Amino acid sequence: MTSPLRLSTVILPIHRWHDGGRARWQRAEELGLHAAYTYDHLAWRSFRDGPWFGAVPTLTAAATATSRLRLGTLVTSPNFRHPVTLAKELITLDDVSQGRITLGIGAGGTGFDATTLRTPDAEPWTPRERADRFGEFVTLLDRLLREPADVTFAGDFYAATEARNLPGCVQRGRLPFAVAATGPRGLRLAARHGQAWVTTGNPKLYEEGTPEESYAALRGQLDALSKACADSGRDVAELDKVLLTGFTPDFHPVHRRGRRPIDSFDAFVDFAGRHAELGFTEIVVHWPIPDSDFAADEQLFERIATEALGRL
Repeated sequence: MTSPLRLSTVILPIHRWHDGGRARWQRAEELGLHAAYTYDHLAWRSFRDGPWFGAVPTLTAAATATSRLRLGTLVTSPNFRHPVTLAKELITLDDVSQGRITLGIGAGGTGFDATTLRTPDAEPWTPRERADRFGEFVTLLDRLLREPADVTFAGDFYAATEARNLPGCVQRGRLPFAVAATGPRGLRLAARHGQAWVTTGNPKLYEEGTPEESYAALRGQLDALSKACADSGRDVAELDKVLLTGFTPDFHPVHRRGRRPIDSFDAFVDFAGRHAELGFTEIVVHWPIPDSDFAADEQLFERIATEALGRL
């Protein structure tokens, strides 16, 4: 269900657990953040040439190192996962965390995740095929987590025969899905299966767009989500609306250097307030990473984490 604005973070899985990894997750809890997520990729962009650990083991470790913080992926995709094996891992995570897991889930892209498990000459999935797989993936995963015994399914891309996930999720009827989507088919999935909806904005605006254009694009996405919910007979107010920051033009590390919302406490408060007025209920900020697009002053990040929402 929707609620007053929350502030969360993404901790990329680039740190050895005993050399800064565990400390970041524990610090996120100490700062009072609502949730800490991690990316679920085999490798990602410029970080491919450095350490990159698995999302599920990282979240399992984080679950044992924290007690209140919500944990999750932003996002898991069908690119290298199967619903049956993923469901088994998720009920285990939900159990270890005592019901603190949210599954961020999306259709996936064309990066390393989409090619690593295939032969060099294999054709990549088309956008239409990714959407087809995503729809089937979410539908089967929903069943596997809601029905812990004997799920049988035969689809075009995925199958299950008497799959069992006893004892099921700690969170009933299952752990929440945060569905990342901007197109009509994905938004329909969010309306049908999501407890939250996730967006990064309009990626076409990142390089050359303006903050005003991004704001208008996000308003359009929220309107489209409302329509998808209405078409599904669901109240859009039932879904949390999550903005994963870092990919809109106001966060561009070159064009907006020194003027990003993450570079000033007052600028972030203004950014958060404007987007809360749009209807967002959760804003997610990347944990600072030096010498990257997510570079930021860590003391300022901690001040934002602890004081920003109180200023709204």
